[in-house]
Amino acid sequence: MDGVDFDAVTEGEAVRHVVAELEAGRGGMLLTPNVDILRQLRRPALRDLAEQADLVVADGMPIVWASRLQGQPLPERVTGASLAHSLPVAAATAGRSVYLLGGEEGVAAEAASRLAVDVPGLEVAGHHCPPHGFERDAARMAEMVAALSAAQPDLVLVGLGFPKQENLIGVLRRTLPQAWFVGCGGALTFLAGRVQRAPEAMQRSGLEWVHRLAMEPRRMARRYLVDDIPYAAGLFARAATRSRDVRAAA
Repeated sequence: MDGVDFDAVTEGEAVRHVVAELEAGRGGMLLTPNVDILRQLRRPALRDLAEQADLVVADGMPIVWASRLQGQPLPERVTGASLAHSLPVAAATAGRSVYLLGGEEGVAAEAASRLAVDVPGLEVAGHHCPPHGFERDAARMAEMVAALSAAQPDLVLVGLGFPKQENLIGVLRRTLPQAWFVGCGGALTFLAGRVQRAPEAMQRSGLEWVHRLAMEPRRMARRYLVDDIPYAAGLFARAATRSRDVRAAA
């Protein structure tokens, strides 16, 4: 959709794929575009971020709805927030380690502590909340790469927001080619308990954004109301047009 290829997998299938790849000694990158990320991926300067991903899942019900309208339905929504819990659970079962990277000061440590309680047997290889502007500081970048290299995690959850987290993943993959990296946005904040996710009914109905808007109106108002809703309307229109074109060609 809109030039981005999505993998038609469920959350369970995505988790099993990551674990199987780790067992085979292969690392990778999991990208979770929601409507806002898909909108930004239309920019040529960012398109490579989707193409470098090994697994791309739909973190947004409008994308799932558009896929159905297009006649190429995705099986379900697979969110970074959900994967930030289900992947560590699978990692613990497989004897694999997890590293938490991102969030505001203290968030990664809090998320690591809560995960250790919620997921018995999970090995947390480390955690780090990089300061603002770290990507422009060569010394801080080198320190971060060295810390990850020393920890040798199997799974790295990177919660810095798009596209900063994906750009950082591109750097870190060169140091840890055997690890799997997941850009999970605000998921570490959820794991830490600082922000509560929407009730499951709102998640399933595609109304999680309303909950996020109510929880963080200053940060989310422009994103949802000015940028994303008009883009989603256009996405549906393009999906319907593509579906008609495919039927006409057949």
